Amino acid sequence: MRYDRTVRLDSDFDTTVKKVREALADQGFGILTEIDVTATLKAKLDQDMEDYVILGACNPQLAHRSLETDRAIGLLLPCNIIVRTDGDHTVVQALDPGTMVTLTGLDALRPVAEEATHRLDAALYALTGDA
Repeated sequence: MRYDRTVRLDSDFDTTVKKVREALADQGFGILTEIDVTATLKAKLDQDMEDYVILGACNPQLAHRSLETDRAIGLLLPCNIIVRTDGDHTVVQALDPGTMVTLTGLDALRPVAEEATHRLDAALYALTGDA
């Protein structure tokens, strides 16, 4: 079972991060947190790795609807968006919102997961120019 939605881009890392922020905003997601994994691992462990950032994105309406169904769903909300370099490409990944339904078995979450999937896909496809 795939649990991610992924696009591979030819654009550089910094440009991609900027475009991801814009594409998510266009779909009603705000960025609440940003974790620079590369800098953190270097500072804490003196380990080098490729550019890798985790953006904590949230669509308040979708989050509210999910939490009204199940307060523990915060553990599974598709909030983290990864932007990382992979060779000559930049990869953007998001958790597949359908994972919430699959793991919980709560059909009441299905409409929220479908809307979140639609919005995340629109944001990801906007990055590729396929929108």
